[in-house]
Parts: sequence; structure tokens; C-alpha cells
Amino acid sequence: MDFRSDNVAGAAPEILAALAAANDGTASAYGDDDWSRELDAAFSVVFDTECRVFPVATGTAANALALGCLAPGFGAVFAHQDSHIVVDECNAPEFFTDGAKLVTLPGAGGKIDPAALEAALGQGWSGVQHHPQPAAVSLTQATESGTVYSPDEVAQFAHLCRANGMHLHMDGARFANAVAGMNVSPAALTWRAGVDVLSFGATKNGAFAAEAVVFFKPELAASFLYRRKRGGHLFSKMRFLSAQLLAMLQDGLWLRLARQANARAQQLSEGLQRIDGVSVAWLVQANEVFAAIPADIAERLRARGFRFHPWTPDNSLHRFVCAFNKTEDDVAGFLRAVTEEVGAA
Repeated sequence: MDFRSDNVAGAAPEILAALAAANDGTASAYGDDDWSRELDAAFSVVFDTECRVFPVATGTAANALALGCLAPGFGAVFAHQDSHIVVDECNAPEFFTDGAKLVTLPGAGGKIDPAALEAALGQGWSGVQHHPQPAAVSLTQATESGTVYSPDEVAQFAHLCRANGMHLHMDGARFANAVAGMNVSPAALTWRAGVDVLSFGATKNGAFAAEAVVFFKPELAASFLYRRKRGGHLFSKMRFLSAQLLAMLQDGLWLRLARQANARAQQLSEGLQRIDGVSVAWLVQANEVFAAIPADIAERLRARGFRFHPWTPDNSLHRFVCAFNKTEDDVAGFLRAVTEEVGAA
């Protein structure tokens, strides 16, 4: 009964099967293998446009190395104040951009307020040698609050980027959940809306350890080979990362797994909202639920073996993440326990 993160889940059976198949025999090293050579074409089919794709092992590497291609050391990258690149990546984006400044912006529900970005850009930094130069905007999809930017919202940020000579990056650690939650095409949520580079997450969605940096403008990828090597993410046995990514795309596995996780989050959200004294903070659009549960009840639930993250210092708001392998019975069992503890309070 572990709802702390989708990272706590193991790998999907299809991923394990793909790894076993890739383990048979020998293959050329450092990405010169059959699996890695197929990635560009496979992602291009899914996104309905030419893509240049690079596998890496972690989301932090995907984000930091992608931003390194978009922002110089004297540049500025605009991101939500709660975003992963700001809070949880130990200055890796700053390091791999050779010092670019992360400019944090507010916004409800984990989404950047476009007015806040416009205000920041209106400060007149461009062309002034004393200031960092606007280089990129990074959107998180789904956000740290479990919400999702719609294609129109993404396009609004893309318009601001183009008008100010910037690029648009998307941190898609839970991109599959966002696509499934919005029920739109991968293209509609990325390049058609103006995204230049996507960090495509697979690890949270049932992979063993695999992410992909997807360039929708291949010319932006010119330095990525060298950045990846310098950053320690050019794996000698790259076929094991690439095989996971190909398996994810085969027959739409990535979306099937995401829909399973999203469905359990919806079940959890709906059930919690029927319990007196419990509420859900934000609209559930992917696989995360943020619930206001009294601190004493939350502690009793933890004592019963349920695991979930406190999200506020006063222990009143809690995060629940449903992984691809959460079952209806898992969620129903937790809801029964909450009902019991509320009734006994």
C-alpha cells in the first residue's frame, strides 16, 4: 500500500521481456546497436514528425542535458517555482548549462502564470550585458501538483518564447499520464503547440530505468552527443535503455500503463471526496492526488502501513501517486481504512 511515488513500483512485464530479449547475444556498444538505431523512426511515428532521440537513464539527466542545448551559461531559464528542475535536481540544470540562471515563476496548481512570465520578460533584460539573457521556458507535464497544461496553454507559452527569441522545453517525466489524461495526441501536446524539446519519461511509467530526450527541431541537438558523453550518460550497453523505450512505444504500451495509473488516481480522488472531513486540493488530471486529511488521521493511517508523502509542513496536505500496477482493490482498501479512521475520530 505504497502511494509515495510511481518510482516505488517495479518494471512492467513487457519491459522485463524486452530486456531479456536484448540480453540475448552480442550488440555493438555506445548506441551503435539495432535498438538504438530504431529510436528516431519509432518516436517519429508516435509524434507524427521527424524526431532526433537520445536515451539517458534519469529524468535529471534528460532535463539538464536538454536545457544545456537551449541555454548558454549567461542565459535565463524560466520555470515554475515548484518545478522539479528548480527544487529537486541539485543544480544539475545550472551545472550542465554552464551556469544559466533558473528564474522561478509563480502560478496556481503547479502551472506557470503566463502573466508572471510576461512581467519577467518585461523587465528589459534582453540585450543588456548586466543581466542574464532570456533563453528558454521549461514546462512540467504533468505538473508537480498533478495538473496538466492543455495544448492551448502550451501554445500560449510557445508564442511568448518565439516573440522573445527563446526555446520551449517540456519536462515530461509524467508525459504519458498527461497525454492519457487530456486524451489528445502526443503531437498536439508538444511540437504542434510549439515545444522544441521534450524530456520523455518512461521510468515512472513502468520502465526499469530509461528516459528519452526528444528533439522536434533536430538542429538543436547538434551538441547533445558530446553533452551526454561529458555528463556520463553515454552507456556502453545502450541497447538496454533503448530496448525499454522501444517496448514502451510498441502497441501503445506507454499509454495503456498511464491510463491504468490515471484510472486508479481518479478512483482514489472520487472516493476521498465522499469521506467527511477529507478534500482534494487540485483537479486530478493525471496519476497524482493531493488530499487534505487531518494530521492525526494521516498518522494513524501510516501506523496501519499505508505510505504517502506529507506535502505541507503542518502535515495537513498529502500526496498520493498511483503507479501503473496499482489495483482497484489497493485503492478500495485504502479508502476503507480512511473511512474507518475518520469514523473513529
